[in-house]
Amino acid sequence: MNLSLILDVLPLLADSMVLTAKLTIASIILGAFIALPLSLMRASLTAFLSFPVLAYTFVFRGTPLLIQLFLVYYGASQMDWIRSSAAWFILREPFWCALIAFSLNHAAYTTEILRGGIRAVPFGDVEAAKALGMSYALRTRRVVLPAAIRLALPAYANEVVLMLKASSLASTITLMELTGTARKIVAQTFSPYEVFISAAVIYLGITLVISYAFAHLERHLAKHQQRNAQTGMFWFAEMIATLRPRLRGSVSR
Repeated sequence: MNLSLILDVLPLLADSMVLTAKLTIASIILGAFIALPLSLMRASLTAFLSFPVLAYTFVFRGTPLLIQLFLVYYGASQMDWIRSSAAWFILREPFWCALIAFSLNHAAYTTEILRGGIRAVPFGDVEAAKALGMSYALRTRRVVLPAAIRLALPAYANEVVLMLKASSLASTITLMELTGTARKIVAQTFSPYEVFISAAVIYLGITLVISYAFAHLERHLAKHQQRNAQTGMFWFAEMIATLRPRLRGSVSR
């Protein structure tokens, strides 16, 4: 293994890392905006609202992302009405096609993750909000969604990491992101081992940053639970200290 080649390739791949980060972040943000209302519909007990979302998530979770990407990039060009419309100015660019495919796929997984978080919100919290006279929109915004997001955060962190790795598929539609640039350098240097190790190191670095950020966010959102646990332990210790003299007196008798 040529260590000097790995060090020489890293700066070249770092430039393409910007495009990978841009595509991943944009897909995550757009997918989250799509998933938020869909998760509320998916968690609804009304079949009229939940069934169309179920069909959407089933299709996008049940088919490979690569096929979805090809359908958007190659399939759109086969339709005359798309080529003659204003949408063709977007769909003819590989970046926008990748963004659309990745966002729709990410939204499908995020919808199911948030739906699980919404269903896991304690029933008593929702009933307490109803007892206070909160409307559906108010208790969803103040009670349900904050608790659901906190519960779904670990699973969502894994989905973000998977989205980062899935961005490498954009190289199949001529988008020169991190993996695409690595393949180009391999064709020039005939050194796939060193080049792909360099790309893997960069992916690992980005994954480490994402994992650390979500771990910090989880600790921040769980502060109130730690305070409640500390308060409960303090109350329990005080109760034991109060009862101890009485227990000793009863034993001496």
